Amino acid sequence: MLLFLPGLICDARTFAPQLAAFPGARALDGYGSADSLQAMARAVLTEADRHGADALDLFGHSMGGRVALEIVRQAPGRVRRLALVSTGVHPVGRGEAAKRHALRDLGREQGFPALVDAWLPPMLAPANRADPTLYDPLRAMCIAQGQARFEQDIAALLGRPEAVGLLPSIACPVLVMTGALDGWAPPEQHRDIAAAIRQAMLVIVPDAGHMLPLEAPAAVNEAIAGWLSHPEQ
Repeated sequence: MLLFLPGLICDARTFAPQLAAFPGARALDGYGSADSLQAMARAVLTEADRHGADALDLFGHSMGGRVALEIVRQAPGRVRRLALVSTGVHPVGRGEAAKRHALRDLGREQGFPALVDAWLPPMLAPANRADPTLYDPLRAMCIAQGQARFEQDIAALLGRPEAVGLLPSIACPVLVMTGALDGWAPPEQHRDIAAAIRQAMLVIVPDAGHMLPLEAPAAVNEAIAGWLSHPEQ
């Protein structure tokens, strides 16, 4: 089963163009009340079990990429293919907690829409921020997640386990992809991820930012089709 895993304060709407292009694929709307990557991974596996899916093609976007890696750690035999998209494997950096907590506090003090309005614009390529047909639905999706979901997600990200050492052990076909204009998860970061994995296909999408599946759906769908054509190991 092709399964899409969303990122911070995102849901299945992130993958609307992909769900339309790949019949039978599914996307999670979130991870329930999980506030750790380990618990999020278990929630995904439980959802896969509910649908009778043993072999998984995991497409993890942003935080979803980290969830996908945790699934590789917990159940490597179930991961048939892996896509790490607009994501990272680095540990918590200096000042990261303070920045995430400042956003948290903005939401608590001024309301969650204010948090989204501070966080979301840099997640898109500059030209796409001015496109209401793209930006407005994205903003509505993020606002719908709410403050509690944001706080669960940042708790998971700030408590993330080491991931770099996991990469050389991954034996399945891996798609590593990001937007050329992604300032949060930039191309060089993905080149390093791809270099550490034996069977990695690296795709850098021009003119796209962090919200890659919606900013460049045709390019993303083409990359997915190529990735799915690789035989499982």
